[in-house]
Amino acid sequence: MKPITRLHSRTAVLPDENIDTDRIIPARFLTTTTRNGLGKLCFHDWRYLPDGADNPAFPLNRTEAHGCSILVAGRNFGCGSSREHAPWALLDFGLRAVLCSEIADIFRSNALKNGLLALVIDAPAHRWLLDHPGIELAIDVAGEFVELPDGGRIGFALEPFARHCLLHGVDQLGFLLGQSQAIAHYEQTHPEAA
Repeated sequence: MKPITRLHSRTAVLPDENIDTDRIIPARFLTTTTRNGLGKLCFHDWRYLPDGADNPAFPLNRTEAHGCSILVAGRNFGCGSSREHAPWALLDFGLRAVLCSEIADIFRSNALKNGLLALVIDAPAHRWLLDHPGIELAIDVAGEFVELPDGGRIGFALEPFARHCLLHGVDQLGFLLGQSQAIAHYEQTHPEAA
């Protein structure tokens, strides 16, 4: 995982509410344990027509959404079943952050552990972002704010350990491996209990 300190991008907007993990990546595609290639399956049944052609009605297929790495999604994003493939697919698709007034807890946890910024913002700010697609935003992970084009800020909160991991580019296992000297020292200085 790469460290994430600041992210700058235009926004793409998916205003639909209750976009569940099966809509993000349908269950029939959960046959892999690798992350690569899932981007082409992201939002598959919404993004493509039955003949495989791009669906022109899907907002992320529009030219103005291309290259955007910040998604502003409708309320209750990532609800439904738990699947780590959902953040993997979003990341492989090119998204680095999802902003919403409500994000499902399990999806949010999976996303943050995989380096996808799943950020909960207040409802009025969320509504404003939904109504202004394509604006330039900067997300400051250390400062826990989203900077608007006019310099205004929208705050968000991250759990301290998730914030630490994002800023240092480590997952939970990477964090533990980074503590190997301290763990070895503890094991050497604390004999096994009999």
